[in-house]
Amino acid sequence: MEHPRLRDRNKLITQELYPINEIPEDIIFKIAGYFAYLLYVGRKDITGNDWGDAFAQAINGTHLDSPVGIADVVIGKMAWSMKTVKNSDPLSATRVRLISGRCSPDYSYGITDPHIDIEKTGRAVLGIWNERVNLALDNYNPVRTMILVRSEDCLSFCLYEQEIHRFATNDYEWIVNKNGNLIGLNKSTGRQSFTWQPHGSQFTIHEEIPQNAVRFKLRQPPMISKDDILKSIHFDTSWVTIIR
Repeated sequence: MEHPRLRDRNKLITQELYPINEIPEDIIFKIAGYFAYLLYVGRKDITGNDWGDAFAQAINGTHLDSPVGIADVVIGKMAWSMKTVKNSDPLSATRVRLISGRCSPDYSYGITDPHIDIEKTGRAVLGIWNERVNLALDNYNPVRTMILVRSEDCLSFCLYEQEIHRFATNDYEWIVNKNGNLIGLNKSTGRQSFTWQPHGSQFTIHEEIPQNAVRFKLRQPPMISKDDILKSIHFDTSWVTIIR
């Protein structure tokens, strides 16, 4: 259904690069090629920055590479928050835990002791997340989260995306675990949806991997040695100037 025209509409709905979670095969091939390159030059893992670079290059977008805000990769007015997590078997994984930034109820709401009223603290944590979503949507629309689940050897992957969204604070109840962390439970299902750690204020979202996620494997590429690289660039002692 098309978006209705409204007199007070102030956000431009951008033409989507592709429908949500229908990632074209050519983009997947480009992503896999970037990962093969990283492994070829001796990398042992894929970082969040690597993931942002890989996707940005695959769609000819821009990797903002900023620690602030939700938008990591953008093209026009469309944006993605890039997340990657490790899993022992991405090809059969069903749930993930996404570290989603730091939320400080003390800084944002003046809640100095988060354990006095955990329901209030939990609502504050979700309020901070929701405001970050609002800020992202002020500049980009649509905004999606792109999640890469990778194996320890970076040869097996699960890839999916979803529209970024706000959380209704009344849909969750909060408890404290044995480590003093706040756990947000979905009232309808009883399943854990969030973890918030008072030490460091780290906010983690727990979610199901959709059935239509893309799962793929990568063949182990050969590794280039340091000597091969130095030989290919014709390195010799004339490159070095010793200053005493």
